[in-house]
Amino acid sequence: MQLRLVKFKLVVISLVLALLATGCGLKQGDTQAMNELKTPITIKYWRVFDGPDAFQEIINAYKREHPNVNIEYRKLRYDEYEQALLEAWAEDRGPDIFSVHNSWLAKYESKILAMPETVKLPYVAQRNKRTGSVEKALYQQVNLWTAIDIRNNFAEAVYQDVVRKNKVLGLPLSVDSLALFYNRTLLDNALITKVPSTWVEVKEAVKKLTLQDEAGSIAQSAIALGTVDNINRAFDVVSLLMMQNGAQMTDDSGSKATFNQPSPYSSDKNFKPGMEALRFYTDFALPSKEVYNWNEDLPQATDSFVRGKLGMMLGYAYQLPLIRSQGAKLNIGVAEAPHINSDGSDALGSKLNMASYWVETVSAKTKYENYAWDFLQFASSKEQVIKYLTAAKKPTALRDLVSAQLSQPDIKPFANQVLTARSWYRGRNPLAAEEVFRQMIKAVVAGSNTAEEAINFAAQKINQTF
Repeated sequence: MQLRLVKFKLVVISLVLALLATGCGLKQGDTQAMNELKTPITIKYWRVFDGPDAFQEIINAYKREHPNVNIEYRKLRYDEYEQALLEAWAEDRGPDIFSVHNSWLAKYESKILAMPETVKLPYVAQRNKRTGSVEKALYQQVNLWTAIDIRNNFAEAVYQDVVRKNKVLGLPLSVDSLALFYNRTLLDNALITKVPSTWVEVKEAVKKLTLQDEAGSIAQSAIALGTVDNINRAFDVVSLLMMQNGAQMTDDSGSKATFNQPSPYSSDKNFKPGMEALRFYTDFALPSKEVYNWNEDLPQATDSFVRGKLGMMLGYAYQLPLIRSQGAKLNIGVAEAPHINSDGSDALGSKLNMASYWVETVSAKTKYENYAWDFLQFASSKEQVIKYLTAAKKPTALRDLVSAQLSQPDIKPFANQVLTARSWYRGRNPLAAEEVFRQMIKAVVAGSNTAEEAINFAAQKINQTF
C-alpha cells in the first residue's frame, strides 16, 4: 500500500514539474507567443497629406490583436518628405513603413523590402472577461497577398505599378484619378444644359463660357488647359490626353518612352496620337486658335475656380475638400473626365483615365519586417480600409468597394474611374520627366518648337532616365 502511495506522489510531482516547466499547461510555442506579446515594439510610419486621425481606428483595431505593437504615425510636408527620408535612412533612424507615389516605385525600389509570402506573428487568443488582460496568446502564420491576389483584388493600375518580377512592392489605400470639376452657375448662365462628357463638347463649351473685357483680356475662362505653371498636374492632364488618343507611352518592356511614335494599333502609320494630343492641349493657350481661353498670365487654376472665374478644371479627389471650403458660396459639381467618344470610350475602344495615388511600403532597413507587412495588409483589407476612406474622403483602390462608393456624390465620379485608371512608367527620375513635359508644353505655346519637334525632344530626354 505504501509503495503505491509513493508511486502516486512521484507521478503527481512529475506532472506539477512538467506544468511549471511549460508555463502552467501552455505549449512551449504558446509561452513564446505570450512573451513576445509582452515585449513592446514601435513601428515608425511616415506619410504625407493625411493626419493621424485618418488612421487611428485602424491602428486601434490592430493593437487589439497585437497589443505589443505601437504604430508611431508621422505626417510630413510634401516639399520636405523625400529629403527627410534620405537623411533619416542615412542616420539609421528612418521609418519602418513609408509612402511613395506610384510613379516613384522604380526610384525607391532599392530601399523597399518586398512583401514576403507569409509571416508568423503572435496574437491575442483569449482575454480575461473582467479585466481585459491577455490570458492566452498563440502564433499564427499569415499568408500575405501574392501578385495574383493584387490583380484580383485591386484596380488594374495597382497591379501594373506595384508588382515587379512577381514581387509585391507595396499596397495602396486609395486610387485617385483626374475628374472634371465644374461651376454649375457659370454653365447655367451660358445655357450649357449638359456637363461636357467628350472633348468635342468641351471645345463647344469654350465658345459659350469664355468672356473678354474691353481690353481684350480674358475675364472668364471656360477650362484650364494649355499651360503648365498655373495648372495643377499639367503633366497628368497631357498624359491623359495622350493615352486616350491611343499613344503607347512606353514600349511593351517599359524600357523606352514611345509616346512620340505612331500608334502601333492604327491603320494610319503616319498618325502620331501623342503629338496630336499635345497640339490639342496647347491650342487652348494659343490666341490664334478658336478654343483660346487660358494663358500663363491668369492666376492658378484652383484660385480662378474658387473665385468663380473659371467654368471647369481637371482635378483629383484630394483637392475637392479644399476647393469646397474656399469656394463655399459656389455651386460646384464633379463629373467624370471627358473622353473622346460619346459612349465614354477613347481612341482604342476602351475607356481610359489617369491614375495618381500613394503606395504604402516597408523599408529595407526595418527590424520588424513581419509586423510591418502584416499591418499594411491589415490596413488595406476591405474591413479596415473603409475606415480610412471614410475619414479621408478618398476613392477606393479595392474592386469590392467601388459599388459601395457610388452612393457618395463627391466620390462617385472618382469611384467610377478606379477600374479604368492607368499610369505609365516614366523612368527612374519621375520628377525629371515632369520637368521635360513642362518644357515641351512651354516650347509649343511660345512657338519656339512645333509640336512634333517638342515631343520628339521630350521622348529623347526621358529615355535618358530609363
